[in-house]
Amino acid sequence: MLHALVEPLDEAAYLEAERAAGIKHEYVAGEVFAMAGASKTHGTLALNAAFALRAHLRGGPCRTWVADMKVRVAAASAYYYPDVVVSCDARDLAADAPQDYLEAPQLVIEVLSPSTEVIDRREKWLAYRRLESLKEYVLIDPARRWVEVYRRTASGWAQDIYTDAEVVELASVGLALPMSELYADSGVDV
Repeated sequence: MLHALVEPLDEAAYLEAERAAGIKHEYVAGEVFAMAGASKTHGTLALNAAFALRAHLRGGPCRTWVADMKVRVAAASAYYYPDVVVSCDARDLAADAPQDYLEAPQLVIEVLSPSTEVIDRREKWLAYRRLESLKEYVLIDPARRWVEVYRRTASGWAQDIYTDAEVVELASVGLALPMSELYADSGVDV
């Protein structure tokens, strides 16, 4: 029997390798995981959310990124690539802030997929909750008009579910996003 030794990577080595890599990888406690490709529906939903957020936040103190911006969760020794992320924090927006990851997002959006749903719902959700800056975590279902918004409240996290023709309230950034806009051109019917 052959054995292979898997050596954990430190964060600095991960960041250096990721900058040179042709594909994206997430990092969790010394281990590196290649990212799966996305469907057209997935990409459309992420783009629709990012476009609405970018238009809403333009000219203000917050910035929106889609797909290629990592979020560092120091408490979990992890770097993730959310589908859409918003930060309004000087730690992320200052000229001398790291240019390839965020540390203090207030809104994170993940579009679910069969290969990542369990990770998005469990691993990433548990990690993201450890970010003191995070106010909302959003899961978008690409198979039906269904959006889950987890909000930080004074007493913990609360969940709101939006379906059909409702309007998704993203309180962290003051945006009311109609499901019809979020799911536009995605091929997902009511």
